[in-house]
Amino acid sequence: MEVTAVATQGGYGSSDWVTSYLLMFSDGGRNWKQYRREESIWGFPGNTNADSVVHYRLQPPFEARFLRFLPLTWNPKGRIGMRIEVYGCAYRSEMVHFDGKSSLLYTFNQKSMNPTKEVISLKFKTRENNGILLHREGPNGKHITLELVKGKLILFLNSGDANLPSPDALMLGSLLDDQHWHSVLIELLDTDVNFTVDTHTHHFRAKGESSYVDTDYKISFGGIPRHRKSVAFPHKNFHGCFENLCYNGVDIIDLSKKHKPQVLIMGNVSFSCSHPQTVPMTFLSSRSYLALPGTSGEDRVSAIFQFRTWNRAGLLLTSQFQHRSGAFILVLNDGKLKLSLSQPGHPVRDITAGAGLNDGQWHSVSLSAKGNHLSVMVDGEAASMAHSLHGQIDSGNTYYLGGCPDNSSDPGCASPLDGFQGCLRLISIGDKAVDPISIQQGALGSYRDLQIDTCGLTDRCLPSYCEHGGECSQSWDTFSCNCAHTGYTGATCHSSLYEQSCEAHRHRGNSSGLYYIDSDGSGPLGPSLVYCNMTDTAWTSVQHNGSHLVSVKSSNGESPHPVFFKYTASMDQLQAIIDYVDHCQQKLTFHCKKSRLSTPHDGTPVSWWVGRTNETHTYWGGSLPDAQKCTCGLEGNCIDSQYYCNCDADRNEWTSNTVVLSHKKHLPVTQVVMRDTGRPPSEVAYTLGPLLCSGDNSFWNSASFNTETSYLHFPTFRGELSADVSFFFKTTAFSGVFVENLGITDFIRLELRAPEEVTFSFDVGNGPCEVTVQSPTPFNDNRWHHVRAERNVKEASLQVDQLPRETQTALADGHTRLQLNSQLFVGGTASRQRGFLGCIRSLRLNGLALDLEERATMTPGVEPGCPGHCSSYGHLCRNGGRCREKHRGIECDCTFSAYDGPFCENEISAYFGAGSSVIYDFQHYNDTFSKNSSSFVALFHEDLTLTGEMATLSFRTTGMPSLLLYVSSFYEEYLSVILAPNGSLQIRYKLNRHREPDVFNFGFKNLADGQLHQVKINREAAVVFVEVNQNARRQVILSSGTEFNAVKSLTLGTILGPPGADRDTLRAGARGFTGCLSAVRFGPAAPLKAALRPGGSARVTVRGHVAAASGCAEGAGPGAPAREATRPLAGRSGSTDEGEPLVNANRSDSAVIGGVIAVVIFILLCITAIAVRIYQQRWLYEKNESNIPKTGDNAETALKSELNMQSTVDESQKEDFF
Repeated sequence: MEVTAVATQGGYGSSDWVTSYLLMFSDGGRNWKQYRREESIWGFPGNTNADSVVHYRLQPPFEARFLRFLPLTWNPKGRIGMRIEVYGCAYRSEMVHFDGKSSLLYTFNQKSMNPTKEVISLKFKTRENNGILLHREGPNGKHITLELVKGKLILFLNSGDANLPSPDALMLGSLLDDQHWHSVLIELLDTDVNFTVDTHTHHFRAKGESSYVDTDYKISFGGIPRHRKSVAFPHKNFHGCFENLCYNGVDIIDLSKKHKPQVLIMGNVSFSCSHPQTVPMTFLSSRSYLALPGTSGEDRVSAIFQFRTWNRAGLLLTSQFQHRSGAFILVLNDGKLKLSLSQPGHPVRDITAGAGLNDGQWHSVSLSAKGNHLSVMVDGEAASMAHSLHGQIDSGNTYYLGGCPDNSSDPGCASPLDGFQGCLRLISIGDKAVDPISIQQGALGSYRDLQIDTCGLTDRCLPSYCEHGGECSQSWDTFSCNCAHTGYTGATCHSSLYEQSCEAHRHRGNSSGLYYIDSDGSGPLGPSLVYCNMTDTAWTSVQHNGSHLVSVKSSNGESPHPVFFKYTASMDQLQAIIDYVDHCQQKLTFHCKKSRLSTPHDGTPVSWWVGRTNETHTYWGGSLPDAQKCTCGLEGNCIDSQYYCNCDADRNEWTSNTVVLSHKKHLPVTQVVMRDTGRPPSEVAYTLGPLLCSGDNSFWNSASFNTETSYLHFPTFRGELSADVSFFFKTTAFSGVFVENLGITDFIRLELRAPEEVTFSFDVGNGPCEVTVQSPTPFNDNRWHHVRAERNVKEASLQVDQLPRETQTALADGHTRLQLNSQLFVGGTASRQRGFLGCIRSLRLNGLALDLEERATMTPGVEPGCPGHCSSYGHLCRNGGRCREKHRGIECDCTFSAYDGPFCENEISAYFGAGSSVIYDFQHYNDTFSKNSSSFVALFHEDLTLTGEMATLSFRTTGMPSLLLYVSSFYEEYLSVILAPNGSLQIRYKLNRHREPDVFNFGFKNLADGQLHQVKINREAAVVFVEVNQNARRQVILSSGTEFNAVKSLTLGTILGPPGADRDTLRAGARGFTGCLSAVRFGPAAPLKAALRPGGSARVTVRGHVAAASGCAEGAGPGAPAREATRPLAGRSGSTDEGEPLVNANRSDSAVIGGVIAVVIFILLCITAIAVRIYQQRWLYEKNESNIPKTGDNAETALKSELNMQSTVDESQKEDFF
């Protein structure tokens, strides 16, 4: 009968009732199977009293002749008591038995055949793990075959398409050779296939266009007829029973029994299923064992059995010989069978046989020992040891299978391996077969934790809970997932390893480069490789295979073949990327010669492009999708005003258009078609750029919750087997619920339970479960914190920020499905209590982003957006950069930093040639001023007095002495940083013109070694802190003063005769600096940045050859050549002659003339006053010249020689004094 429901009740008028039980069924009474309510739920809850009836509807129902109820627990104050009622209906059954050599060949009426649909249904049972169930052929190698392979059903589909390399194979089911009935349903609808085995269904669509229905009008069941067997299917026929075999509603077994001509019976076929059933037994735990009596006194040992298991190791069989003359032990170790023989006075000898025996299949084992020969055979392959036995052996009294009793003294029971967990059958000891029913009745042997007449082995990898292609492996009581090379992690490979966008990478502080992004997170789409260009915004660049110039020119009057563009991401991945960004664009540059985009008389397009959805578009960059215009047509600047595109002018010369396609719903471009190339000399060439997208409308999508009773609601969260929730939050509240979704009894909730505590709680039917992360610092600090919670069938986990991830293992063999039915509440609960006060951002559930801002615009008490990102992301602005708030995110203001880039971390470096310098003026003054120097100094004294300053720089040079930095004042006070003649670092402060300078010699080592060095100076009044290379630190005290008065200018490189400077500074200044300087900063001033970047606000003067470098650190390793990618400063904005300020480099001609006149007037007024000073400086210059190379080029050449410089540096200019 077909059993559809069961009901139980306690004993009448007693305290006897069963509180839980197992339900088992069988069709023969010797091989039983447990019924599972869910994938992992075995037991049924029973009664709570003697009178009430507990009714369960069985989904799905099953067919059986025998039922067995096994009480597990009962009322502790009573005994087992059950009244049982079974509900069901009559079941009609037509059966046929195949002996492994027989088959049925059915030929159906061609007229009655449905040309578009076929349905095949049947039930089968067998104890063989291989065999062909059905086969059907067609022309060109087309075939459909259903085959049992190692206990799994595989449906092979070959459409006959020669372009497809191999047939499609759909696999379902496992352990189907268990001698129980299994149902199969195959539905073929053209190229669509529905394949169902028991309760599991696989939906499949064929790759080719050929229909699977279009095959031969004959189909064979139970095997392939001999005259039709091919090399592709050499496997054996099916051995077992079919039940209710139907093809398109036709009962094939009924036709066979009536010997209808449509069915040809080949071989020995019987219409009953009465073949003998084997009785298996299950070893339930590692403490299970079966003790069987041996044939003591015999001079040989013999044991035969079959086993199946998922465990890699376990004790299978052991026995001690008579008179303690030795013992053998047979174990499963690392999936291999190992037989060990021990005899007193002799070393232990081992035999290993088989491999991969923990695959869940039945494996036969035969063990024999006689005379001096010992052998073991596994699945027909033998392994033996000759002359391994010493002396006469006598079979022992007891054989232990699967394990040993606790008090056993058998030497084999001392094995460190656990007991066997799995199934055994067909056991023979000596030459006598063991009857499991006798064991069950207590007439033979003894056992513990053994379940007889059933094999309780289950395939925990069917269905596989490993996601995203993770590989499932299992043991008796659990499974695990190997996530290697999937791009995902976690117990079930659910969580993506990668960020969801370039914007997320940017706000982790990552620089530009190639990254994997996973736009749908834990969704079905895999990660894709893109280039993230980190500017003020993050640009996502997706490349394709056609970035080169494509030339289109017809030959022999034939239309040219279109070019298809294949991207590094699939179309589904591209759509996910585009859906989550604010803007996308793609640049198309095409050159045309005598080739038009549309015909001149009616405007019919002859060229177009194809977008993501395979739609044809005839508009070009910048225009609306409905307009057939190019950008020049919209702007009115085409070369011929009669046309809207340059190519439509149809000129016999090359013209070009560069267009930007930015309607993101149509992007990316997958094909460009240029048809007007048939008229000589028509020709077209075009280049398609990568897909560029910017912004992330989910990463910054946020909402502010202003009252405890406010919340946002969304549709019910669907995460039955796997659920992950991730978001950012910030708050000042002490507690509040972030997310909640309820079911009848199930629920899921994330909340801030206390200022230092975030809790993830849920219930899937096994009782409430909680995972909590505690922080040493409060979470309610009004900073963004990231939360990620995940729940799957293996475990639940919660991680907040970078705190340790907390996990909790799921209940073994418990409920697994999370069943919710209410709305999803965000920022509150259904009861309007314990609501959240603060901001929630970037909320994603199973990778799907929720639009909080859109929902917040229509919800009272909730506002879209949330300000205050700098408190959390301000640390990304490095090297003195200042964080600026944006509506979505932050930007770093690098104005007062010596670096630039999105996060002020790109160092600004310059190569200084011999005699070159950069002068940064702190004073902004007119070119004409009073000749009275005292009034000039007094004018600026108050504004530029410093009680402390910070200076930083990095350098690389081989020149010594060298002037690294010189800061002067109008009062002849100064700061100089030099390398002494021995290469050591010296810092000199003179803060009083009437006193000698403070000189500090940092003799760490020779710093003129061609390596990169960093110097940091921080002065606070008279205390100076100096740090070299981030580890050598010193503190010194100034004696010359505490204030730096009237700061005038900062000089990098050569400076001649600074007034009031000491002799060593003069000498280093005359020598200057040859090498690379970077990251130079004095207080808020960044002289290299002002010199090398446009828009610098300070007055900067560049003398000699100063070239921008890609970075001083490049090639700085030992023995590595220096390879600065230099760019002469003069190439940036016109000429920069010696002494010309950069701020004047781009002025108009009139401004230049006015400047020249001002300089002439200045010279005439001052020439007399400075004549004496000039002669003094010339004398000092000539004296210093005698101590250094005569030309600046020699120093430059020396540096290049030591560092293997490859860039060419122009000859530096030389000043003359008059």
